[in-house]
Amino acid sequence: MATDAAGLAGLLADATRRRVFAALVLGDRTVDHVRESTGLTSREIVRALARLVDGELVVMGSDRSYFVVEEAFTAAARDAAPVRDDEHADAPAETARVLRSFLRDGRLTAIPTQHSKRLVVLDRLAQDFDPGHRYTEREVNTILRRWHVDVAALRRYLVDDRFLDREHGEYWRAGGTFEP
Repeated sequence: MATDAAGLAGLLADATRRRVFAALVLGDRTVDHVRESTGLTSREIVRALARLVDGELVVMGSDRSYFVVEEAFTAAARDAAPVRDDEHADAPAETARVLRSFLRDGRLTAIPTQHSKRLVVLDRLAQDFDPGHRYTEREVNTILRRWHVDVAALRRYLVDDRFLDREHGEYWRAGGTFEP
């Protein structure tokens, strides 16, 4: 497919092509149906369709019906996405594999249910807490919210698995990998 994000934007920059494309997206398949839906002339529609077909955003069937190439948007978005560095490349291979499964772009996509994998993720989260510093529950929640919305579950797991200790409403780091 030759259409990239810039090509898609160029194809849809014209108001007439957008109207024709919208009619196709909404189910029109022929020039007559598009004309009824849009009020455009047959000539405007044929010209717009020719351009959309040339741009590989629309295909014409053998019966002169037209269809949107839905995959064009997916492919263009994938091709336009920036190449990301492996944010876990410094970790040992097994740890990096687990982290890649659950952490993306600095966010926890899911809390692992398997205890061994959850320990790997919790160890990473514990790195955000400075040894020797005491935190209020509100501060702990603020730090954990950067990772995931379920701060109560993360806080409980960190305490239960001895990454954090708590007493009288204060938390402090008690475990996990310590980096110099």
